[in-house]
Amino acid sequence: MKERIKKWWLMSIVLLLAVGMIAGCNTNEEKAESKSSEKTTESGKAFPVTITDDAGREITIEKEPETIVSIQTSPTEIAFALGLGDKIVGVSDYDNYPKEVKKIQKVGAQDINTEVVLSLMPDMAFVTDYHYESHPDILKQLEDAGIKVIVVGDASSFKEVYQKIEMMGKATGTEAKAKEIVTEMQDRLAKIKEQAKEVKDKKKVWVEVAPAPDIYTTGTKTFMHEMLEAIQAVNAAEDHEGWVKLTEEEIVKLNPDVIVTTYGYYIDDPKKEVLSRQGWAEVPAIKEKQVFDVENDTVTRPGPRLIEGVETLAKFIYPEVFDK
Repeated sequence: MKERIKKWWLMSIVLLLAVGMIAGCNTNEEKAESKSSEKTTESGKAFPVTITDDAGREITIEKEPETIVSIQTSPTEIAFALGLGDKIVGVSDYDNYPKEVKKIQKVGAQDINTEVVLSLMPDMAFVTDYHYESHPDILKQLEDAGIKVIVVGDASSFKEVYQKIEMMGKATGTEAKAKEIVTEMQDRLAKIKEQAKEVKDKKKVWVEVAPAPDIYTTGTKTFMHEMLEAIQAVNAAEDHEGWVKLTEEEIVKLNPDVIVTTYGYYIDDPKKEVLSRQGWAEVPAIKEKQVFDVENDTVTRPGPRLIEGVETLAKFIYPEVFDK
C-alpha cells in the first residue's frame, strides 16, 4: 500500500514538472513571437508610431512603410536624403532631384493622378497642404484604400524645414538619419554665421525670383531673407513680406550692391539680361557687375540642400570672407 502511494506521488510530481515545462515553453514561444512581430526602426523604437502632420492631424502608422509616393518635390528630396530612395514608387511631375527620380513613375502635381497612385498601392503618400485643402475627396479615397496620407506643408524658415525632416523620419522609421541630417545642417549654418562675423561692410542685396517685366522678389519670412541675414547681408526688400512684385523704378531706387537671380534654369544668360536693362546704369550692382544666378531649388525648396544655397550666396556676395 505504501509502495503504491509512493509511486502515485512520484507520478504526480513528474506530471506537474511536465506541465510546468510545457507552460514555460509556450510562454517563451509567445514572447519570441511577440518580439519577432514587433518591427523596430533604425533608432530602436517600435512601430506603431504616432505623428502629427502639417495639417495638424494625429496619424498612427502601424508598420514601417515599404512603398512610398511623394507628390511634392521637397518631400521627395527629403525622402532620398533619409535613404528611402528604393521605396519611392511615385513622384510628382515636377520632381527633378536627385537624378534617380527621372526613372520613377509620375503621379501628378497639384492635380493628383488618382488612378496611377491607386495602381501603385503604396503604403504611404506624402502630399501638400494644397492637396489637403483642395482635394480632400481624393485624399479620402487614398486613405480608404489603406494608404497612409501624410501632409507635408510649405516652410518659410530653417526651423520649419528641420521639423519636416524629423516628422518624415519618424513616419518612415528613419529618425536617426533625420537627426543626423538636421544636425549637419545646423552645424554648417552655425559655421557660416560665425565666419560672417568677419564682414565689415554689409552689402544690400536684391533678389529676383522672376524676371522682367513681372519682377518678383522675396521679403521677410522667406528662406532668402533668413539666408541673407545669416551672412550679414541686407535684403533690399526687407520692408516687404513674403513674395512680392515691384516695378523697375522701385527697384532702381533701392540701389542694391548685389543682384541675385534664381531663374537661370529657364532664362538664357540672366546676368546679361539684368546688366542691359535701360535706366539701371547707375545702380551699384550694375556698375560693378555684381550680378549672380543661383540654382533656384537650393534657395527656395524646403529641404536639405538649402544649406548649399546659403554657402553659394556667401561666396558670391562676400568672396573675400567665404571664398578663400
